Amino acid sequence: MEQQATAPRPFAPAPVDVEQAEAALIEHYPRLVRLGYLVLPPALGRNRRVLTAHALVQRALPRHRAEVREPAVPQPRGAETSPGDPGYAYVRRRVLQAALEAGRPRGRWGLPRPGQLPPLLPQVWGLRLFPRSGGADELALDQALATLSGPARAAYVLRALELPTDHDVRLLLAAAGVEDPDAALTEADRARTPAGSRDASLLESVEFDPCSLQARPTDLMRRRQHTRAALAALAAVVVCGTLLGLPGDGWGRDGAAAPPYAQNPAAQQALDPARLTRVPATAWKRADHPGFASWPARGNRTGDRALLRRALAVWARPGHTVQVTATPGTATGPAAGPPQLLYAGEVDAAAVVLFHDGLRVVRYAEAKNGATGSAALDFARADAAEAASATALVLGRTDGNVRYLTAPWLTSAGVRNLLEPTAPVKPLHRDADGVTDAVPSPGVTNDCHDWTALQLGAHLVTDLAELVPARLTAGAPTAPHDVGGPAERADWAHTACHLATIRGQGVRAVNNWQFATQPLPGGAGSAAWSCTRAETWRGAGSRVLAQFLPPGTRAAAPASVVARAEDSPACGTPEPHVLAGVLWKSQGGTWYALAAGDGDVTSVAATGGVRGSAAGHLLAVPARQGAQAELTARLPDGGKLSQLR
Repeated sequence: MEQQATAPRPFAPAPVDVEQAEAALIEHYPRLVRLGYLVLPPALGRNRRVLTAHALVQRALPRHRAEVREPAVPQPRGAETSPGDPGYAYVRRRVLQAALEAGRPRGRWGLPRPGQLPPLLPQVWGLRLFPRSGGADELALDQALATLSGPARAAYVLRALELPTDHDVRLLLAAAGVEDPDAALTEADRARTPAGSRDASLLESVEFDPCSLQARPTDLMRRRQHTRAALAALAAVVVCGTLLGLPGDGWGRDGAAAPPYAQNPAAQQALDPARLTRVPATAWKRADHPGFASWPARGNRTGDRALLRRALAVWARPGHTVQVTATPGTATGPAAGPPQLLYAGEVDAAAVVLFHDGLRVVRYAEAKNGATGSAALDFARADAAEAASATALVLGRTDGNVRYLTAPWLTSAGVRNLLEPTAPVKPLHRDADGVTDAVPSPGVTNDCHDWTALQLGAHLVTDLAELVPARLTAGAPTAPHDVGGPAERADWAHTACHLATIRGQGVRAVNNWQFATQPLPGGAGSAAWSCTRAETWRGAGSRVLAQFLPPGTRAAAPASVVARAEDSPACGTPEPHVLAGVLWKSQGGTWYALAAGDGDVTSVAATGGVRGSAAGHLLAVPARQGAQAELTARLPDGGKLSQLR
């Protein structure tokens, strides 16, 4: 908090394109609605505040599509906090200004101001909507915010959720029409809030989320008195819905898809469920290289043409209510022609459809209850998949658990905890379609007490927050193989927790290679060196880790990462060699520079802060604490190998 208040000065205005503001509104809609809901007067009631907050955000854009000018944007709080673009700043100021207007005294002759009028849209008849209930801290914070004035409430919310400094809060309050921002900040400081309520996570809880709602009926007796009017309104809605669902430019039967942008034959064929590719159930038995292309269509809704058409339409033109995700390097455009259907069925609370177009796997999900106003669309690269890398696909994620659709050729499935290498595999139940029971997703928490992997036949795979689980292998880069014996599982136990650093990177396979074992000076035992390489489906963005494991390390403890590189050929097929080093302190207090290369290395040399050389692939020379060494090695053909960085 700033020690001395300063009078806010207006920013130099900067041009804001209205379309840019519209894009910011759509992208950050839940954030803006939460801001409006928190600043609106509590006297409106939770149902009225919810509807009014949505209305304020939806009316935040100007009426005319002309360029507007908005004050320059303060620097954001951080990468995951207030977005720092002028379009977002513009709509945020408009929402804040309208929410503050709703809490001011009425205008002349007692007439309500514009922000005090009930919202025309959105409106909900017969239901009362309000956010889900939180805990005792959330209730105490809500009561504390209710005692503040509108400007003070806005100052508290902006300080906690949006802006990094009180100076920026003053500037935004002044731009929104607050006459005395300093007084608002002072009042916000005096608010009696529960312990921990200044954490942003408390204001970001479901108690204050007007986009995650509960519904209850209104006064039922009063509703009976208006039955005729309700029936007439229902008839009008049915007529309008029928008209919108007719063929043409309407979007009724396409769910959450945006209006069509093309009417060419190829595009229409890609939208026709009858033209979907469906392979026979035994196609994988005759395939030269079984992969996703030889998976049959499975699920209890493969014949639901309405669901399939919505999925194809949303894929071709996702609307603004569709949540689209894609692994790095994956295109999100429509299919070039009719894709292959892999699955259509119900998974927990969602209806899920999986497609494959030869290059990508696409997952479409909507609510199982038939609500089609919003949907999710996920893309992942899966080109050149073969039997070992096409063992499973993610069908759905719920409460930290994952359900998979497994390959039709698998005869067994189980669950392993990579941090318990000696524990037996636990059988995993699958239904007739190959859908597994829910399995905990690994790496959800930061403590890494366990790491779940699937044992699918001989193959070991793990979820890295993508549609296609990554295959885990062991051995030299020239001949990686499935993780088999206890020794290889023990090596993976020391590496598993490092997999959290490559989640969401489009990883196809991760190989763990113990390339050297080094006797330590003074008879301290032997240390193990390993190289872990994660390769992606797109062929770029590989990650390489060199790890050092001294003797006496407890089982499953993460090995020390001594070097890491990105887009490096080391430990891979292009360059099946590696050289790494570390400073190590003996029990007697002497520091050593240790270095190790793979078995093909003929000599190792250290220069710079440490000097020494040795024949073979290992080096150990005395060194000073903190010394920096440059390592090089020679290969049998005379080639030079540099250390991994």
